[in-house]
Amino acid sequence: MTSSTFFCPSGEPQQWEALQDERDIHLTNHPARAVFELLAPKPGELLLDIGCGDGYLTAQLQQCGSQVVGFDNDPSLVSAARARGLEVRHGNAEQLYFYQEFDAVLSYDALHWMQRSDQVAIGIYEALKPGGRFVGEFAGAGHQRILRRALRDSLARRSLDFEVADQLYLPTAGAYQRVLENAGFHVSAIHWFECPVPLDCSIAQWLQMFGGRYLALLPADQQDAFLNEVTEELAADFLDSNGQWTLDCTRLRFKAEKK
Repeated sequence: MTSSTFFCPSGEPQQWEALQDERDIHLTNHPARAVFELLAPKPGELLLDIGCGDGYLTAQLQQCGSQVVGFDNDPSLVSAARARGLEVRHGNAEQLYFYQEFDAVLSYDALHWMQRSDQVAIGIYEALKPGGRFVGEFAGAGHQRILRRALRDSLARRSLDFEVADQLYLPTAGAYQRVLENAGFHVSAIHWFECPVPLDCSIAQWLQMFGGRYLALLPADQQDAFLNEVTEELAADFLDSNGQWTLDCTRLRFKAEKK
């Protein structure tokens, strides 16, 4: 089940082939595969994984012979990643403290939570060695536009402020390219694209799992009515004749170098 999701191959398929064995077969059809191809990790490199979460993808990076340091702001996820035997630092990516330590930085499905994008980009630039690369993918402009509009309207009818809970950074490709270039990067690839995401549950169940920040605005005894109202509003756009719900997601994928 996915909370959001998922250009251009790296031109180095042999790097990806090194990952294809019984230890990491789960990544073969994983949405992050294209980002790994763009990153093209090499044995012996030192990598930083920004927003590493529970460390699943960090562990996959290590399978190709790279040394990887994870980084996340959620203490519980940091603990889960460390339980995998990974080196993981706890901290705010808007306040990075590394200097010319890493050959590459990866961030997958995390940058849309970081509103001070300029500070994140500057910190990553400083963390990279000269010639290092920054590769990532996150939610872009228009991400879940229909869903978020339904949530905004339903909350407004209850005199509640959608923006208090939303607080996502969802740039266009052009806007994010300017952020990277202002930090000193040369952007070699950047692409915004639509990526509808089928769910294996109902939209109400999905919101209960991944929309807690919106539900928290409501008293517990009003949440079911709110979910029913949002479900009814979204059915025409998201529910097909077979009972399949699909979210209107977008992605922004990029590669930038520290020249």
